[in-house]
Amino acid sequence: MSDYRDSEYETQEPINDGENYEQEATEEPVEEAPAEEEPVEEEVIEEEPVEEEPAEEEDVEEEVAEEEPVEEEPIENETANEEDAPYLGGSGEEDRSLESGGLEITLENRTNADQVFAYITGQLIDDGNKVCFIKADGRTPYVPEKEEITEVGSEVPVDCAIRLGATGETVTVTIPHIAGGRIWFSLDQELTFKLNPGPAIAEPSVTNTSDPNIDISWGFCEFTYTKDCIYANISYVDFVSLPISMSLTTESGEVQSVAGLYQDGLQSVVDGIRSLEDECTDWQDLIVESDGKPIRVLSPNNVRVMHGGKKFEGYYDQYVDECWSKYHQQPLIVDTQASYGVVEGWVNDDGLLCFEGHGTFSKPSTGDIFSCSTGCFRDNKQAMGPLTARISAALNRSTLLANDMQPTNEQVSEFYTHPVTNHYSRLVHLANSDGRGYAFPYDDVPAPGDVDQSGFVTGKPQAFAVCIG
Repeated sequence: MSDYRDSEYETQEPINDGENYEQEATEEPVEEAPAEEEPVEEEVIEEEPVEEEPAEEEDVEEEVAEEEPVEEEPIENETANEEDAPYLGGSGEEDRSLESGGLEITLENRTNADQVFAYITGQLIDDGNKVCFIKADGRTPYVPEKEEITEVGSEVPVDCAIRLGATGETVTVTIPHIAGGRIWFSLDQELTFKLNPGPAIAEPSVTNTSDPNIDISWGFCEFTYTKDCIYANISYVDFVSLPISMSLTTESGEVQSVAGLYQDGLQSVVDGIRSLEDECTDWQDLIVESDGKPIRVLSPNNVRVMHGGKKFEGYYDQYVDECWSKYHQQPLIVDTQASYGVVEGWVNDDGLLCFEGHGTFSKPSTGDIFSCSTGCFRDNKQAMGPLTARISAALNRSTLLANDMQPTNEQVSEFYTHPVTNHYSRLVHLANSDGRGYAFPYDDVPAPGDVDQSGFVTGKPQAFAVCIG
């Protein structure tokens, strides 16, 4: 996810680097196994996030969602049969997870573009979490040195654009152990990355209209690769654009896949957003066009960021009022799916949803719900982390009012059925052929026994493939 600053680029910073830069920070935390994502923006590769806080609805400045919140215990991932997986890297019989040489990844261009450019960024786990690119040769890391980056917005001195070629062509790249990694894709035009003191990578931004990449069609998937495991997902937390799919064959021979958007998935999201014109005109601000054609749809949180928090004001207010009224009369039961077990919450006479011994939640604003990380959702310490994840997920999916046992009684078929809901998330899931992919920061909160919504693969890799288009 991503936090934003008033800067030209988003910024990727090393883990545990306490310095702040003028650019935005986005990225995922180092982890050896999948965990519920933290809403921290997008981006250290920025990610994650630091930003100037946009104004909150009630004349209070609101902070931007950071990229994705981390849950204490990973959830089970959905797997696919080998014959159904969009696997691009062969039968999986050859072990491509090289002990010393890194992990080979197959990248394939299935778009209609004459050329697709790929970029790989992340933090080198075996070298102090230093930020890095993979050079244009697809295997050599480029690590910016602190001494050579003295100015904000410095040029990247080496070619890091990996050329995939025309439709149907593939390339094989090799990566070392990387945390907070991203594989970026752009159609026909190269992306512009910059470097900031730190060093930090200033990444392309979808919220800064002066960004040199703003009119280019681009997207990314996310991964962390350690000695024993890879965790990768497709993310729509900030925006939706290009179809990206992935397939992982694990050491045991299991094939996992994430199918990604339909070929016309972006257009279907655009059409769905346009159909909401009579409900709330702010939804129309999610659509971004270049030369008269849609190139991406932004998340409602990012639209609020771009407009200083002055969009969707009061959108969820009535729904939240009804929830708070209900749980003033009866308990809200939440399974933290962590060591804190099942806890009970009540709304007291002061209007606080209280979980005794753990903490309280005031009524969240619409901005808090879309960001999952501001206002009452800012505290992620101890039990408040899994509680925040489950309550904010239920609000984005609009199931908190109907279901008083979260997430125990959740069903995917009941998500987004209330008229007041996160329609962006609803439409994004409909536009994916398997219905999966992070559409808000806590989209990995499970509906027990139902289909995983977050769109990730994980395991000890034997082969890994990513397809664009």
